Amino acid sequence: MMIKAAWRSALNTARWLIFPAALLLAGCMADKEGYGPSVKAEAPPPLQKQMTDYLNVDCQALWHIKGQAAETNPLYWLRGIGCAERLSPADARALARRWDEGTWQAALRQSILLAKARITPQERRLYTTKLDNFSYDIPGQVRPLFQLWRDGQLRELELVQSRGRYAALQQSADRDLDALRQREKQLRAQLEQTTRQLQNLTDIERQLSNRKTASGYLPTDKNEKHDELTAPGDKKRENAAQPEEITP
Repeated sequence: MMIKAAWRSALNTARWLIFPAALLLAGCMADKEGYGPSVKAEAPPPLQKQMTDYLNVDCQALWHIKGQAAETNPLYWLRGIGCAERLSPADARALARRWDEGTWQAALRQSILLAKARITPQERRLYTTKLDNFSYDIPGQVRPLFQLWRDGQLRELELVQSRGRYAALQQSADRDLDALRQREKQLRAQLEQTTRQLQNLTDIERQLSNRKTASGYLPTDKNEKHDELTAPGDKKRENAAQPEEITP
């Protein structure tokens, strides 16, 4: 019985050792024969169409370039923005008149050329409105640049309007300040006039007071003058007429 148990234990151990090895061998054979899991090869990335670099194109030649390949290239419009900043206001206006078609390309060119041409706020708003009308026609490649340009024009318009409001407030404040200065001069003149009138009244009151004080001494002066003018004989008679004082 003990021998059978030992053999049974040895067989079980061998089974557990041989079974994984058999599975590993079967897997290797399946891979070799092509039955194993296959790994799909990654497809190569699509070739991206290379964009033409317009950043070094001459400015005079740039404005003569047209066509979908150029007008859908953001680098074309970036170069146009840089070239427009070098133009004088008169040249920018003359060049903008060349593009008056009802297209988004013409609207964007005019907006770029006239941005630095010292246009009025009304003109800037007009060209910004034109851009908004063609916003749905802008190609996807140019749309981010178009959005940045449009937002910049709106901020420029808000800045100009803010400066106009500030200038108007400054003028109003200057007018109010001038009015206050004039009012201050008037009040100072009235104050000086009132001060002089009070001073005159004070002088008059002092003079009247002095006269009243002087008039209180006039009767005494008259008696003294009467005594000086009375003759000695008359003084004796006046003294005789007065009763003598009785000495105790």
